[in-house]
Amino acid sequence: MQAKKYIVKTTEKTIQSLQSQGIFNAFAIPSVLALKPKEKSFGDYAINVAMEIGKKENRNPMEIAEAIKEELAKNDEIFDYFDLIEVAEPGFINFHLSKQYLWSVGNEALLQKEKFGNLDLGKKQKIQVEFVSANPTGPLTVGNGRGGPYGDVLANVLKKAGYKIEKAYYVNDYGQQILALGHSVLKDGQAKYTGEIIDELNQSLALKIKDPYELGKEASKYILKNIKNTIEKLNIKYDEWFFESSLYAKKEIDKTISILKDKDLIYSEEGAEWFKARQFGDERDRVLIKSDKSNTYLAADLAYHKYKFEKKKFNKVINVWGADHFGDVAGLKAGVEALGHKGKLEVVLLQFVTVVKDNKPVKMSKRLGTAITMDDLLDELPADVVRFFFLQKSANTHLNFDMNLAKEQSEKNPVFYVQYAYARIASILRSAGSSIKHSKGFKGFALLNHEKELDLLRQIGRLPEIIEETSKDYQVHRLTQYAMELATAFHQFYNECHVLIDDQKLKQARLGLLIATRITLKNTLDLLGVSAPEKM
Repeated sequence: MQAKKYIVKTTEKTIQSLQSQGIFNAFAIPSVLALKPKEKSFGDYAINVAMEIGKKENRNPMEIAEAIKEELAKNDEIFDYFDLIEVAEPGFINFHLSKQYLWSVGNEALLQKEKFGNLDLGKKQKIQVEFVSANPTGPLTVGNGRGGPYGDVLANVLKKAGYKIEKAYYVNDYGQQILALGHSVLKDGQAKYTGEIIDELNQSLALKIKDPYELGKEASKYILKNIKNTIEKLNIKYDEWFFESSLYAKKEIDKTISILKDKDLIYSEEGAEWFKARQFGDERDRVLIKSDKSNTYLAADLAYHKYKFEKKKFNKVINVWGADHFGDVAGLKAGVEALGHKGKLEVVLLQFVTVVKDNKPVKMSKRLGTAITMDDLLDELPADVVRFFFLQKSANTHLNFDMNLAKEQSEKNPVFYVQYAYARIASILRSAGSSIKHSKGFKGFALLNHEKELDLLRQIGRLPEIIEETSKDYQVHRLTQYAMELATAFHQFYNECHVLIDDQKLKQARLGLLIATRITLKNTLDLLGVSAPEKM
């Protein structure tokens, strides 16, 4: 069991035991959270549950922490994980990992290889992650493109955590945006979109097709092919490309609205058909069919989500949208609940992206004429760099993409820094020649006592924790931070602990540590969709 999980489980049992002894009153046990202290001297993990109990019982949290600590120490098993448990002001209980546990972490990485970090949290439940889904009316912009690496990595993490994952792209190939695209290609008075690709389509299609809607459909196919090429360059592969037009062809939208009518959740007003979204927590009711009898986006979205939950049988759907779609979230969630799938839809909103060069925002695109496209970035940078940089900030944080830093071939560039750690490990292992024997466990770790050796093992042991935490809160930027911290721990080890030494037993132990580090770093880079180079 992971040390962090063990703390939570054991502390909860300990509090129950103290309650049964009458030391604490009977109350609902507060959530036990094992946190990483800011200062290394405070140990590897800390819990603050004594302070929460202190508030409930109006008692000194230090006394409560001492009682919990003494009860924990009665369990001999706990010292398989920790060699020191101490109480600190104003009521924290700090845990210091034992060497034996850290050595076992190294062995686990060696034995599990590419499966190291795998969890069974998901129990094979089906989750769909839908991301990007930009309209096929122009090239993929950096704003829409941010969802690519994010959604891809989130899906990778959830799969690692034991869920059955599908990645989907929803293609809006029907309706007003397609008509507007046709007018744009014709360059008539109703044109909406501009840019290099519109100019190309005007030359190749406008003379052949005069009907704006038919022209828009043909143009969208060409643009979607362009988007797919960009997606491929980003090393993203979808399991499904779902076309909005198929919902109309199969009359799925009419069927969905009919279901809502049967539930008395539709009413007519001012010639439009309204969904009673307020009954499901929305701040207002939503139009499904406009007064001109055309469907709204929500009508199609509800039919699409009915397909997701009823035909595809997903236990959960995660939609990754841009922050500009904030106003659409409540309506869709209300509709999904009305269709009988309450709590199964989650929406992640990504904030905007600004490309910065020489400390100034870059505003113009050679392809689009306005927003910077993903192809603009990929013309100048490898996909590894683009992905890593897009993944460094949390979803709810505006992202400044620093072109100057992204082009750096030095340790200032986080991608270079992490990949160089992997390449350096590969170089040392090549120089060592022979490999260690660890098919049934490696005993050499017991020779590792140097502070930097143990720090590296600590970082290796964090990967399963990172997977679990990210699978629960979707904060995928945690992975780039972890990759940096693991690389830093390796570089510090490299600077202080020589590997190719005369002491053969210690040499073997350190080679084992390098192999465990390589496995962990490779697994992390695989999750990020970033390559692990053997040479640089």
